[in-house]
Amino acid sequence: MDCGYFDAGRCTSCALMGQPYPDQLAAKQAHAEQLLAPFGVGAWHPPVASGERDYRNKAKMVVGGTVDAPTIGILDADGHGVDLQACGICSPGHRAAFPVLARFITLARIAPYDLAARRGELKHLIVTESPDGELMVRFVLRSTEPVARIRKHLPALLAELPQARVVTVNLLPEHKAVLEGDAELVLTEQETLPMRLNDVTMHLRPQSFFQTNTAIAAALYAEARDWIRELAPDSAWDLYSGVGGFALHLAGGGPGGAGSGGTGPEITGIETSVEAVASAELSRTDAALHRLRFAAGDATEFALAASSAPDLVVVNPPRRGIGAELAGWLEQSAGISHVLYSSCNAASLAKDLRAMPSYRPVRARVFDMFPQTSHFEVMVLLERR
Repeated sequence: MDCGYFDAGRCTSCALMGQPYPDQLAAKQAHAEQLLAPFGVGAWHPPVASGERDYRNKAKMVVGGTVDAPTIGILDADGHGVDLQACGICSPGHRAAFPVLARFITLARIAPYDLAARRGELKHLIVTESPDGELMVRFVLRSTEPVARIRKHLPALLAELPQARVVTVNLLPEHKAVLEGDAELVLTEQETLPMRLNDVTMHLRPQSFFQTNTAIAAALYAEARDWIRELAPDSAWDLYSGVGGFALHLAGGGPGGAGSGGTGPEITGIETSVEAVASAELSRTDAALHRLRFAAGDATEFALAASSAPDLVVVNPPRRGIGAELAGWLEQSAGISHVLYSSCNAASLAKDLRAMPSYRPVRARVFDMFPQTSHFEVMVLLERR
């Protein structure tokens, strides 16, 4: 894939841009194999390739420029807006929406935030596209000052962008390097974006995390379901469950699932984000999955306080990994026969595996969630020796 922004030096976020994609994928596979070599992986499945472009379902764009000429993209080293509306890794739905949103910024007179002067209102636009082409559009503002104007002109935005199912305002009053604040104001009747992957529908709320690459996420969840179904556990935990991708696939995956008529495991999903848990619970209720529950809490605290352990634990932690305390608990919990570990950082995965010598990785697979970058997802199935 070639990118004019990258070639011109306007955006270098995609560090591997211009490298042949087969070479990128081979390098990621080699890196994963090198990091996990000390643990004797039983079988490496072929890596799952992504489309080279158009793969991002979530665009997190900084708004710069002026109210009459806004930029949607990033800021340069001097804090000036760099417009990236034609970014090739964003979905076509994003690229079609950006000009509409730029016109709306002007129409509603939402002044872009000036980082150096610390004035203005609109800091970011966060746009998520579902597999059905619907959008969630979030305006990250410094204050509520523009909200009345956004409400006033919202019908015009929805008329020009009818695929916008959910529109919200997120409030980020602090001057700090974060993407969004805690408060969210939903402006549309619909509050969730349905994300249909495989045979599972997840209802995404505004502040809920979802995997960035829809096609690769679908492949990841389907593979996890296949691996786990072969094990036929009676009980399972999904720690760092997010909006429930792993748990919902395990619970609702047809014959042998844990739905009302299935014979699959009793499943508990644990996630710190209250918004993500609310999303997962809505999906669970909508699918009538009675042997699945979600709760808000810290994964490590939940595990250490539990009176009994399940047959299987699924973990999908942030880049830092599960950490020494949870890894130590898993190591000492002899009743847990298998751990399914999905990692976005193979280095932290290797660190955690060193703390769990009683488990051996019987199979592993790389999923290229982030083409044009050095990042990837790797999933391993661990079996107690």
